[in-house]
Amino acid sequence: MRLRHKPWADDFLRENDQVVVQKPFEMNGKWEELFPMPEQPLHLEIGSGKGQFIAGMGRQHPEYNFIGVEFVKSVIVGAVKKVIQADTENVRMVNENARDLRDLFDENEVDHIYLNFSDPWPKNKHEKRRLTYHTFLEQYEGVLKPGGQVTLKTDNKGLFEYSLVSFSEYGMVIEDVSVDLHADQDPLNVPTEYEEKFSAKGQPIYKCKARFNT
Repeated sequence: MRLRHKPWADDFLRENDQVVVQKPFEMNGKWEELFPMPEQPLHLEIGSGKGQFIAGMGRQHPEYNFIGVEFVKSVIVGAVKKVIQADTENVRMVNENARDLRDLFDENEVDHIYLNFSDPWPKNKHEKRRLTYHTFLEQYEGVLKPGGQVTLKTDNKGLFEYSLVSFSEYGMVIEDVSVDLHADQDPLNVPTEYEEKFSAKGQPIYKCKARFNT
C-alpha cells in the first residue's frame, strides 16, 4: 500500500515536542529524564504504526513509561495524535530509523520490548531483515535489563514459527505462547490497528513472550 505524503508532517512533529522526542540519540542513557515518573520501568515498541497500541498501553499502564519508535513520517503523525488524545504523560514517540538500538538506548536501560505485526520478510534472502533474526536479538539483549522480555504479536504464521526457533536457538526462555490470541480472550490485550483488521477477517493472531536467560 502506497502511503500518502504529508507535507505538514515535519512541522507537526516539531510543534508537538511534548510527545515527539526531537533529538533522540542524545537521550541515550537519559530517557528517564523525559517522564514525570522517571523511576518507572521503560517499555519500548519498535514499529508503532498508527499508535493505537502504544496509546492504549499508556492509558492501561500508568505504572510504566513507554517509547514508540516509528520511522515513517506519514504514519507516526497518526500515532502522535492518538497519544495526545489519550491524554497521558507516560508515552513518548521517536521518528527515527534506529538501525542499532544501542545507539538510542544504553545498556540495561529498557525493561520490555514489543514487536507488533512486523514485516515478515518471507523470502529466505531477506531473513536478516526480520526483527527476530539473531543480530536484532543481540541488540535487544544489549539494551534490556537482565531477564528483560520481548513480546511478539503477528498474524503471520511463518514469522511466528521462525521467531520461536530464533528465540530458542539464542537461548531465550519462551513464555505465554498463544496461537489464537483472541480466542483466549485476554482482557488485558491492547490490539493494534492491524490486529483488529486481521482478526475481523477470521485470521488467528499469534503471540508469545521470550525472556533473555541472564
